[in-house]
Amino acid sequence: MIFFHPPVLIVGAGPVGLVAALTLLQNGIPVRIIDKDPHPRIGQRGTGIWPRSRELYNFLSVSEVISLAKPAPPIRLYKPGTLETLKDLVLVPHVEPTPAIPFNGHRSMGQQLLDVILRRHLEKFSCFIEMGTELRSFEQFDEGVTAVLAKNGISETFDTKWIIGADGAKGIVRKQLGLTFLGETRDDAQIVTGDIRLTGVGLDRLHWHRFGNFNEQGLSLRPTDEIGDDGWQFFLFGCELDLTRIAESEKLVFEAITSLIPTEVSFNKVVWMSYFRPNIRMVNKFSEGRVFVAGDAAHVHSPTGGQGLNSGVQDAFNLGWKLALVQKGLADKSLLETYSAERLPVISEMLGVTTSILDKTIASKDGQTERSPILFMLGINCRFSTIVLDEFVTSVEEKPINAYGVLDEGHLEAGDRAPDAPNMLQVGRAEPGATTLFSLYRPWYHTILVFAPSLADATPILGALEAYDKSVVRSAVVLPSSASVTSVASPADLVLVDQEGHAYSAYLMEAGQTKVFVIRPDGVIGAIVHGTEGMKKYFSKIFVDT
Repeated sequence: MIFFHPPVLIVGAGPVGLVAALTLLQNGIPVRIIDKDPHPRIGQRGTGIWPRSRELYNFLSVSEVISLAKPAPPIRLYKPGTLETLKDLVLVPHVEPTPAIPFNGHRSMGQQLLDVILRRHLEKFSCFIEMGTELRSFEQFDEGVTAVLAKNGISETFDTKWIIGADGAKGIVRKQLGLTFLGETRDDAQIVTGDIRLTGVGLDRLHWHRFGNFNEQGLSLRPTDEIGDDGWQFFLFGCELDLTRIAESEKLVFEAITSLIPTEVSFNKVVWMSYFRPNIRMVNKFSEGRVFVAGDAAHVHSPTGGQGLNSGVQDAFNLGWKLALVQKGLADKSLLETYSAERLPVISEMLGVTTSILDKTIASKDGQTERSPILFMLGINCRFSTIVLDEFVTSVEEKPINAYGVLDEGHLEAGDRAPDAPNMLQVGRAEPGATTLFSLYRPWYHTILVFAPSLADATPILGALEAYDKSVVRSAVVLPSSASVTSVASPADLVLVDQEGHAYSAYLMEAGQTKVFVIRPDGVIGAIVHGTEGMKKYFSKIFVDT
């Protein structure tokens, strides 16, 4: 019997490692995923899920995240020493979905539940996490990597092609690669956080309760039924509390909470807790040779703004499709250099954004600061990347990189997030039906959108696509609402009529124009070009010569 070694070893089975694994598996690349902890981690931990990440889970067909994540409840602040309301605030103002942004606004889901959902998706591919399995060391060669693993004291040598380190800030992968992790540790924003089960007289489950303040001593309780019908995520903070000591025992946590809530409290138990002080650090690069880092292994920061976990899964999604194409032999290994090149500016700017929110939170008396739309992550872009191509933008030498911008729906360039559009009439099928652009975008192929006044205008462009591997390139012609489609004999995979004009509006198209948008497997616009030559030029940066 021939024992087949999966070509990718993923170290760390939190959401970042799980998204990397799922992206690769959907691309047809087998993975082995290990985690040194003997049991899956528990705890709410980072709960915020922003619109760009919800889009990512949609592309991965992880619909449970979309359906089960909930809006954060309003925050209720109390007058000192009382249960009398001082004021109610919203963490993030409610935003309605739009045709271009179907997953708008902020949602919450505990990391424990997110992990369970993602693991179930891996299991559909017969991929199971090997818990209690630790990476001890690895050695790189021209053709692969040899890893030394350990489980139950037994050592194993494992040969693979690539390693992805999603093993957190203290993980071995970054350290053994010798990547720098420069930054600062903040002692002015220590917290004890965790999951607790308790009931309190007058504590409803419709609000996120906040007592005290950030500078002296304070408590935050967010209700979550994921823990139980008496479950809360708690945060203890303030320089007057001995937080390192409190984190040592459940009894001290109960005492601290009792001192801060002016009502009768019945405690059930502390489910999980951790002492935390923000580290603000990042690597100098995201890879070395055949080994990559993603998520907390590559960058850590203040939890203010809730960007950390979201950034980590977006790292994994950026890397996954590129690694799949290289492993399949369809792309040159140099494509993998764009992972680091595209993510470094994004993460560098993100650290600035979250640190600014931390500073404002500490400076404000009630620990509240306004949340900017930048946190929705819809303006994150890689316009500066060497593999994107835009024939409609004048190239400016030394154009400043603004990788973490606020979304401007009146401007669209290659390197930006691709917008959605609903109610696209799918023609040429026995039963014409409506679909969305987002339902076309998936992590294992590029989607070529040809906006054209008629099918005839699109035909030459579609003919040029015949040169590319059908498994990694799909095409759709997008016709204006005024188009009368009598015959749909077309080489395109799909012919869509934009019956309500949403696609033409979101992609800033004018009637009568022909324009090609190449959507990458990660939902980013790889190219905006006039036609065949531009499309070929873009793919020459991605695929090896066919």
